[in-house]
Amino acid sequence: MAERAHTPLDATLQKAVSDWLQWDKNPKTCEIIKQLVADEKKEELQSCFGSRMEFGTAGLRAAMGPGISQMNDLTIIQTTQGFCRYLEKNITDLKKRGVVIGYDARAHPASGGSSKRFARLAATAFVSQGVPVYLFSGITPTPFVPYTVSRLNLCAGIMVTASHNPKQDNGYKVYWENGAQIISPHDKGIAQSIEENLEPWPQAWDDTVIDDNSLLRDPFKSINKDYFEDIQKHCFHRDINKESKLKFVHTSVHGVGHEFVQSAFKAFSFSPPLAVPEQKDPDPEFPTVKYPNPEEGKGVLKLSFSLAEKEGARIILANDPDADRLAVAEKQESGEWKVFSGNELGALLGWWIFTCWKEKNQDPGAVKNVYMLASTVSSKILRALALQEGFHFEETLTGFKWMGNRAKELIDQGKTVLFAFEEAIGYMCCPFVLDKDGVSSAAITAEMASYLATKNVTLSQQLTSIFNKYGYHISKNSYFLCYDQKTIRDLFENLRNYDGDNKYPKHCGKFEVTGVRDLTTGYDNNQPNNKAVLPTSKSSQMITFTFANGGVATMRTSGTEPKIKYYAELCAAPGNSDFGRLKKELDDLADAIEENFFQPEKNKLQRKTE
Repeated sequence: MAERAHTPLDATLQKAVSDWLQWDKNPKTCEIIKQLVADEKKEELQSCFGSRMEFGTAGLRAAMGPGISQMNDLTIIQTTQGFCRYLEKNITDLKKRGVVIGYDARAHPASGGSSKRFARLAATAFVSQGVPVYLFSGITPTPFVPYTVSRLNLCAGIMVTASHNPKQDNGYKVYWENGAQIISPHDKGIAQSIEENLEPWPQAWDDTVIDDNSLLRDPFKSINKDYFEDIQKHCFHRDINKESKLKFVHTSVHGVGHEFVQSAFKAFSFSPPLAVPEQKDPDPEFPTVKYPNPEEGKGVLKLSFSLAEKEGARIILANDPDADRLAVAEKQESGEWKVFSGNELGALLGWWIFTCWKEKNQDPGAVKNVYMLASTVSSKILRALALQEGFHFEETLTGFKWMGNRAKELIDQGKTVLFAFEEAIGYMCCPFVLDKDGVSSAAITAEMASYLATKNVTLSQQLTSIFNKYGYHISKNSYFLCYDQKTIRDLFENLRNYDGDNKYPKHCGKFEVTGVRDLTTGYDNNQPNNKAVLPTSKSSQMITFTFANGGVATMRTSGTEPKIKYYAELCAAPGNSDFGRLKKELDDLADAIEENFFQPEKNKLQRKTE
């Protein structure tokens, strides 16, 4: 029988594989690569080593597995070595102040990877270089890491989590010394530093060096105490909370949130919420849900609905697995459950937090120093509140990295930042966490609902009152899955040349386009020089269209998932309460966007499913 012909790997791939086998000390991932080499699985090897995970402003997020394109022990070591060297160059007292590292409950037995293991290896890299590390001894919500950076005046923070991504994924989220997520140019600087520090340092694999090491501290107990003392300062109706008969159901969707939301309720003098028993304990398999993301809506909340029906609870609170996001549902008089969109809950929380601030601050001039923020793809409802109430509203690029950094700048100028939100169910209700925080948001939402209950008003009724006073703002958001970068590029380039070379669309079906802002190229025809005011990024796609009927729609790519998202909103003036007509017009606009702006690539995309 003839021997199989051996086709050698190309030199670049061969070098990458050779380095990996020399450096990787994890027996599981090392063995997987050895077997792929033995079986001459060139396609699989190319997938593992073709390109390194891109370190961006969201840090890293990818599947757990072998190779430089995935999350594993070696890529965590390499990333942390690069980050450590970058911090040494940019922060002179790094070895005095140190860093904090937290982690969620994710694990991947096939590759031997887990959030805890990755966190320990990251701590080992810093400690081996004489840098103090505050490593949490147990799982924590993501907001605890930025809180600890600010509270202890540390140089940086790392949170090992993939948030609401599928179970095979993990991530490495980075905070700067200001307590906010990193933004440019730190992402590029850290990425370059990683490339310069790929070979593991002598002690990189020996995570026992951090055990009983004076440079390793456990902040869990003190931060757990301080955080809940701080959120108490945002509790305004303790007497009502103590007497509240409103029942709440809470689900942590197999993540870290259970005990922390219980503590938040205690801090606000509430009885503890009823926990969904099948989902309250951390489980990296996420066995009861298709996707561990409350943003997906009713599909993730089925067990919560069942428990609420059984116990007579009217409000459901749901965190994603790292507890930085919050979804809320309320039982309606019809018996149906309403799951509030991120924009609707943003309207309610913005109204509530400003109302509480007004009660506490009687000086009419103080409002001039008050700010609220929202991302550019989120509802403009806060702008409407600001115009009537006299405070300031600012719009930022998508993501809490932008809102957190802007909030810090304003706070440093002596301004009061009351609230920030993004439509993807993320809320910053307390300015001592410069990121979205599903733990404090849960307690504050519970207080708002309890207060309204004393007036016989539901959350849904209050939302209608807000719209009646400040103008209806109704939105419709969705997405398509797309794993092919060329299809994504072609789709957006088609929009940029819709009516000829370098001509954006003038119509979308029957809807007239009056404004275009392209934050990939920096074009904005609403500005005198056609130059966008907000920062631009050539590495991500994002175009916003304004329509003659008061509609606004943004299409963009996700930074952490293979999605093309679109966000459509109709804004009406106060007093225009023909909700049925507005909703029909919004539905027509969303349909027109899908039919016109997603063509001719639509047949290559996979529609969102719950």
